[in-house]
Order: sequence, then structure tokens, then C-alpha cells
Amino acid sequence: MARQDNIATQEKFGAAVSEGRLDEIRELMTDTVIDHDPAPDQGPGPEGFIRFFEKFRAAFPDLKVAAEHIVIDDENIAVAYTFTGTHKGTFMGVPATGQKIKARGMQIARFENGKIAERWGSSDELGILRQIGARTLKAA
Repeated sequence: MARQDNIATQEKFGAAVSEGRLDEIRELMTDTVIDHDPAPDQGPGPEGFIRFFEKFRAAFPDLKVAAEHIVIDDENIAVAYTFTGTHKGTFMGVPATGQKIKARGMQIARFENGKIAERWGSSDELGILRQIGARTLKAA
């Protein structure tokens, strides 16, 4: 049953991000969730994820995330995904351009009692910046 619970949580997480129901993230993660690859200003715990996705969705309000390949064991789910959206707000210092983007990413989530407890992952930020026409990149 644990695998099915984890799969359901992962699907709910993807839907919450794609549909902008970010408050649901609190129910899908442990209070002490650890992100091993956080965004520069993400912050800890479920609130950090919510703040990150609020900013990301402000930059790409029509954001959609689609799982392309999933690998599952008893405690972990690895997802290769594609996300799309239209650049309608500032992203990494680049003002809205109206450009449509399509990029890939990968995430591994470790689960405890049907909730995400740890996350590792990466998305193609450089690819996004190229698609929205960023000419120079500043070091963080």
C-alpha cells in the first residue's frame, strides 16, 4: 500500500503545481521536508516550496508539468518531466517577454508515511533563460 500512497501523493503534488493549488503542498510534505537542491531564495520546509512555486507561477502563470518517465521503489519516486509555460512575469531578473518555453527536469522524492520527506532534483534553468532571450547571466 505504501507505493500506492506515494504515487497518489506525487500525482497530487504535480497537479497542485500545474493548477496553482499551492496550499495543498502543505498536506503532501512532512513538516521537516528537506530539499537537497533548493532554489537560491526558496526557504525551508513546505512553505519554501510554496514560495518558490508562487514566484515560478507568477513568471509562467500557465505553467504545466507533465511526467515523462517514472521509476518507483518502496520509498522513492524518480520523475523525468517536461514543463511548459508563457513568460508573463519576471524570471531570474528577466522581465516578461511573452515567449513560450518548454524545458525538462528530474526529481527524486523520498517518502515517509505517504508524504514527501526529501527531494533532489534539477530543472533546465539555462534552457529557460535562453528561450526567453536572456543575453547575460549574473552569478548568484
